[in-house]
Formats: sequence, structure tokens, C-alpha cells
Amino acid sequence: MMILGIETSCDETAAAVVEDGRKILSNMVASQISIHRKYGGVVPELASRKHVESIVPVINEALSKARITMDEIEGVAVTRGPGLVGSLLVGICVAKSIAYVKKIPLVAINHLEGHVLAAFLEKEIPSFPFVALVVSGGHTNLYYVSDFAALELMGQTRDDAAGEAFDKVAKLLHLGYPGGVIIDALSKEGNPNAINFPRAYMEKDTFDFSFSGLKTAVVNYVKQNPNIVEHPESHTISVADLTASFQEAVVDVLISKTIKAAEEKGVGQIVLAGGVASNSRLRARLKDVARDRGLKVYIPAPELCTDNAAMVAACGYYRLKRGFQSSFDLDAISRNRDFD
Repeated sequence: MMILGIETSCDETAAAVVEDGRKILSNMVASQISIHRKYGGVVPELASRKHVESIVPVINEALSKARITMDEIEGVAVTRGPGLVGSLLVGICVAKSIAYVKKIPLVAINHLEGHVLAAFLEKEIPSFPFVALVVSGGHTNLYYVSDFAALELMGQTRDDAAGEAFDKVAKLLHLGYPGGVIIDALSKEGNPNAINFPRAYMEKDTFDFSFSGLKTAVVNYVKQNPNIVEHPESHTISVADLTASFQEAVVDVLISKTIKAAEEKGVGQIVLAGGVASNSRLRARLKDVARDRGLKVYIPAPELCTDNAAMVAACGYYRLKRGFQSSFDLDAISRNRDFD
């Protein structure tokens, strides 16, 4: 089955063609980073306007790259949420139009489920059940996954998501945007043990996350040590040491909760997904810790961790195969907790 995937949840306009949920024929992404960089983050109104400009050319490019026509598409999968409502509506309206005109099934996708199923676009894939950590700019969620359409939420962030914390710390330090990529690169030059930032493990029986306290700790450290930003040459702790220490505090909590969830559920496999899954320190340390515990880790390639439409198309294939189909009164959903 040939599925067209459409993804416009935030600031990436993406379209992809995936065959039978596994074979990527095309995976096109139009980035908006250059537009939002000067603001230090995504401006929702600018994002939705750019989606309107880019969506049709990106879909045409995806079809051309896949060497097929729209007549060969057998289903349309589109991200319904969570995300920016204005951005989501652009993709949803286009997907509805295609499905209606071509008389093919339409299926709505939870963006976070798409991230999890990106693992099935790789050569080596996990088997059910497994635990999945989805960590991105807007979400930090832990799932117990027993089937393609059966995800049990075990825990989520109560405040800042991990990726959001990365971006805010980068902005505080005047490092630029997107913050996660910059901090990852800079931290390789620093000492992750230079500053003992707090780890918020929270209540003993919860798998929820919290990163607002860590972010505040970084803010307070910079206030108490202004030279680290203004005159770094006069400070014994470098900016690289600070970012490495901050990153280590985030990674410690993510790994601890994920390993604990896998052991509690009695599974031997972990999937790491979402934009922050591209972080080199998180990828390396999770693999090392999991190996010591006898656990296998599956992580999609970086281009499948960031927002993309191949994961949406793959998720759509598995949902359509299980009888899920969306009606044309489909609307956008901004928050994950509002999904059925």
C-alpha cells in the first residue's frame, strides 16, 4: 500500500511516500529554521504562513522523488496533533482535499506515535512489546508499546520538555537557535561534571519528568557568575563546561526513567525517538547503560528523529491496516492529552 504522509505540526513542512509501512520512496522536508532563528524560537503565525507557501511544492517534490503520480497513492496520513493549531490546519486541509478528490482513505496521526513508529523505517526493527522514550522540543513522554496502534502513556513532562529546556538555556547563553544542536556540539568540548546541577527524579513511583527546576538552576548560576557569558576568559568554568553539565543532568534523568520503565514492564527493548534523540550524548549513554542491563536500544537515524512525514506515512499504513480511518470533519488538536 502506497501512503502519502503530510507533517506540519510545527515549523517543518514535510511530505513523504512510504510503501507498506517500511520502504521510504521519498521524504522531503522544507525547514523554517532561517525564518525563526532571529526570534530565538518558533513564531506560530510565521510558521503557518510558510506552511501555506510550501505545502503544495513539497508534496509535488515528494511524488516526483518517489517517481509516482497522485493516482497511485492509496491513502493519506496527516498529523492531527499535538502541535501548533495554525500549522496543523494547513496540512489537515490539504490532506482532506487530496483524500476527497482522489476518493482514498484519510487517517489522522498522533505526532508522538509517529515518532515511535519511525523505528520501523530502519533495517533493524524492534519487536513488541517495548518501552519508548519520545523526547523533543515540546514533549518528553514514556510509552509502553504492545502493538502498532497500542501505546500506553507511562509518564510525561509536567512542565518544560527536555528540548524546550535546551532551547531556553541556549537562548540564555546567547548561543543561537536551534539550541539543542548547538549545545550538543559545544558540550563535547566541556566537562559534564564541572557543575553539579540538580536532577529532578520526583516521586519514587512516577515516570513523569520535570526540567523547569534545572533550567532555573542554570539561570541562577549564570546570574551568580555573569563573567561566564560576558567575559568567559576570566572564568575557571567555561560555557562548554556549563552546557555539558546541564546536558548531563537532562540525560541522567531521561536514561534513569527509561531504564526503570523497561525493567518494571519486563521488556528487553527500548526505542528512543523524537528530535532530542539526535543528541549524541543521550544516544551513546543510553546504549551503554542499556547494554550493561541486558537491554537492546533502537534509535532511528537523525533525519527520522526530527519532524518528518515518513514516520507519519508509516504510522498511517499500520492504522489503516487495522481498520482506522478518519472522517472529513477532522480537526487539529494542540495538546496530546486531548487525544482519545
